[in-house]
Amino acid sequence: MKLYFLKHLRVVVSLLFFVAIFLIFVDFRETIPNSWINATLYLQFLPSLLKFISTLALASAGFFIIILLTALFGRVYCSSICPLGTLQDIFTWIHKKVSPLKIRKRFFRFSMPHNFWRYGILILCVLSFLFGSIFLINLLDPYSNFGRFSSNFAQPVVVYANNTLVSWLEKMNYYWLFPTSLRSFYLTSFIFPVIMIVVVFWLSWKHGRLYCNTLCPVGTFLGLISRYSLFKLAINTEDCNNCNSCVYSCKATCIDRKKKEIDFSRCIACFNCIKACDEKAIYFKNDWFGRQKPVLALAGAEGDGPSVSKRGFLGMLAAGSLAIMGFRQNEGSKTPPPINTNVVPTLPTTVPVEPDYPVAPPGAGSIDHFNNYCTACTLCVKACPNHVLQPSFLQYGFKGIMQPHMDYDSGFCNYDCVICAEICPTGALLKFRDIDHKHTTQIGKAKFIKENCVVETEGTDCGACSEHCPTKAVDMVPYGDTGLFIPEIDEDICIGCGACVYPCPTRPYKAIYVDGNPQHLLVDKPEIQELDADQLPADDFPF
Repeated sequence: MKLYFLKHLRVVVSLLFFVAIFLIFVDFRETIPNSWINATLYLQFLPSLLKFISTLALASAGFFIIILLTALFGRVYCSSICPLGTLQDIFTWIHKKVSPLKIRKRFFRFSMPHNFWRYGILILCVLSFLFGSIFLINLLDPYSNFGRFSSNFAQPVVVYANNTLVSWLEKMNYYWLFPTSLRSFYLTSFIFPVIMIVVVFWLSWKHGRLYCNTLCPVGTFLGLISRYSLFKLAINTEDCNNCNSCVYSCKATCIDRKKKEIDFSRCIACFNCIKACDEKAIYFKNDWFGRQKPVLALAGAEGDGPSVSKRGFLGMLAAGSLAIMGFRQNEGSKTPPPINTNVVPTLPTTVPVEPDYPVAPPGAGSIDHFNNYCTACTLCVKACPNHVLQPSFLQYGFKGIMQPHMDYDSGFCNYDCVICAEICPTGALLKFRDIDHKHTTQIGKAKFIKENCVVETEGTDCGACSEHCPTKAVDMVPYGDTGLFIPEIDEDICIGCGACVYPCPTRPYKAIYVDGNPQHLLVDKPEIQELDADQLPADDFPF
């Protein structure tokens, strides 16, 4: 059986995963169900591994399927499932298209492996993780890099295009689309994504999959396994006519034309060599049951038996079908609710806000747990409907750069929202048992700075913080004999959602802020006070 279909199948599967994951990160209307998101991201290696370590749940063991596929057929994850790998292929494909014809035919050359760099980086990543820092892994993880590229660069373009289209349609009296707002722009959160997209682009533009075989810790780890894969690509020296077509088509640059050998630790199972070889000299060998034994001859005799590799890749196609997304109607927009306050301070505040700890998102359990398992893919940042989640710079210290934190200047945490915990692929945010669990989880405590409050500085009423507090942990109490009311905080029922901070009108420093809890706590639900009938205002109108 001819196996030219392997390359075409690889292209189809890789595009399925690429498009599905890309849409997840640019879906600003949240039309993709969480179940589809979780299914699509299930086979992303590093998030799955971290989630398994965090939860010890077999349901999060997608990385084991990747290891099994690698042990059978080599690095199919790198060629078909990893979205950053496909992005590199797109860059390389564009480069080939714009290159002169004579360069296209001989685009790649064999290169020696950079073992010092790839194994050194892998060791550094493992050691840094064991010693409590995930920063290096976050910086190099292919899935997380693709997520940051998509959410930081592609999603703003999609939102801008949507808003432009909305304005055009409104001029023609069509209102079936609605505008949405972009999340706040922070230059510091763009520094590392810009650096990495430049590195990935340059390496793929010039050297194909050099990033995968030098800088990527996932590619290096899977390469160690693929050295001992059950089925490996090999060159039949008797059939080979030294045309070097396979060498010029190998984007991993791992085919040695002199020795007629394939470095299977660097081979990404793209099957370009199979397609390029007119002599059909490349075949699958099985080293586990007899040296150099051809298992799948690619010569394509009519009576060949069933293709084991075909069955393996059909399994991959079934996994890829999880990426087919359904869409649902969503009437809301990702714009924080407007804050109604008529207070406009005239004096700048003078007391700086100095929290002891940053605020980790709900579901983190603790700052340490969040820092140890978050790969900074920004999926939760993209999904947050109120924009309160923003990439950090030094809020968690150097080791937590790019990981999301609660930025109450940008928004506040909706009392009934659990989206970030539902879609986190790494286990850095764990799902809540129910909505009451979210309502009673204290991620931080609100703190009041009287010297910054307009009641103190300008002698005027405000109350915006108390008005928007969902638990009524912020109450307005009489302020001396002035006839004014000033905030008072009950930390026993405060959950740290920031609904009091976001509407506070004082500038440049807020009069109220949230100090994060290093370990998230549980608080009692606020008591609901019911008014007696005789306390209700008289109203002659019956309803």
